[in-house]
Amino acid sequence: MIELKSICKSFEGKDVLTNICATFENGKTNLIIGQSGSGKTVLMKCIVGLLTPEKGELLYDSRNFLIMDKKEKKALRREMGMIFQSAALFDSMTVLENVMFPLNMFSSDTLRDRTRRAMFCLDRVNLAEAKDKYPSEISGGMQKRVAIARAIALNPQYLFCDEPNSGLDPKTSLVIDRLIQDITREYHMTTLINTHDMNSVMGIGENIIFIYEGRKEWEGNKDDIFTSSNERLNNFIFASELFRKVKEVEIRNMEG
Repeated sequence: MIELKSICKSFEGKDVLTNICATFENGKTNLIIGQSGSGKTVLMKCIVGLLTPEKGELLYDSRNFLIMDKKEKKALRREMGMIFQSAALFDSMTVLENVMFPLNMFSSDTLRDRTRRAMFCLDRVNLAEAKDKYPSEISGGMQKRVAIARAIALNPQYLFCDEPNSGLDPKTSLVIDRLIQDITREYHMTTLINTHDMNSVMGIGENIIFIYEGRKEWEGNKDDIFTSSNERLNNFIFASELFRKVKEVEIRNMEG
């Protein structure tokens, strides 16, 4: 579990995050949503330690990340997995070598055991047959699945996903969403997803926080969205005609 308590961050005297409080639970897909410039990317960077808040507490299972020394932070980062927006695979490495990269860096296991673990992770995302291919030889969706396999190679307790469906078609995005949700439940991880994808919000949004101008404007799940009276959230979620119609249908079903 990750808890944020009154997180504040500013740049050059301008407040970017103000008094953010939230709890992200184990075994659930926790989403951070908001318009561009709302502060959600800054919030994610604060949570993973790329930025340091001026105020507040950031608790990883009751351990305050903000008061840890370098050694403690390094140890905690080994418990984290990351899926980047662009997949961020190494072009000069095969799929298998990409997944083995964190294992080679941080694991003291034998080469045989590291290889076995990497193959297990590739098999988990249904890509064992692509182990000898290079990133340029596989599709964007397959690259994201390799990134997921790499992210779980060290069996992390916390998984962070930055726009995991960026650049993917809707069908492939659905596959990635379900894979992330399944792995989250299977390994009982605390998963945080920073996303603009409303299909992801409606599909796997088990716990959602909506950031508006640096403040937490709303919190709930995908079902709560349909009954929310928060105008800013509604304007963001139901900006398209399609999602407005979906909400109208859901409301009619609840009333009927």
